[in-house]
Amino acid sequence: MSKLLSLDDAVAKISDGMTVMFGGFMGCGNAHLLVQAIVDSGRTDLTMISNDASTPGYGIATLVEHKRLRKLITSHVGLNPQVAVQMNAGELEVELVPQGTLAERIRSGGAGLGGVLTPTGIGTPIAEGKDVITVDGRQYLLEKPLRADVALISGYRVDRNGNVWYRGDARNFNPVMATAADLVIVEADHLVELGDIAPEDVVTPGVFVDHIVVGGSL
Repeated sequence: MSKLLSLDDAVAKISDGMTVMFGGFMGCGNAHLLVQAIVDSGRTDLTMISNDASTPGYGIATLVEHKRLRKLITSHVGLNPQVAVQMNAGELEVELVPQGTLAERIRSGGAGLGGVLTPTGIGTPIAEGKDVITVDGRQYLLEKPLRADVALISGYRVDRNGNVWYRGDARNFNPVMATAADLVIVEADHLVELGDIAPEDVVTPGVFVDHIVVGGSL
């Protein structure tokens, strides 16, 4: 069965109120066509899990700017002023997570683990309300796993089975997010035939990918 979907059919699988992971780092590696299609569709009340909120007008920043989010779980928002505006106005809930902790929470969600122990955040507001566990005399926070209803990732070369190769820094959060969602849609910069990606170059195996949308670099 073909994994190819039209842009409209892909967006139809995303409903108001869902939790959605978006790969990318400051817009690099965002699934730009899918993001814009979500904005155009009017989807709202989303919880977005992402490394950051990008920069004004670029990639996932448009979801913030069009007020399509209820909650943002992220590690950095300083380059998108709209996050602070909406947060201070009580329009957007923001959960700030140290970047390494965010990656590990997603990884543990994808691996089926109960969480990850980290010393990062001990003695800071990050620790408020969290379990503290002592191991060999050292304190660690128990950070619970993160999963999503949908992960939207972006690959430079994707074959028809959904095997993904990422180009340069666009790899970032995409591979780990592909493991931690109930439904994974990859936006392919270039759709290639089976065998065009050498087995040793496959970063995200097609078994993790449910659907492919043919896109393009932005």
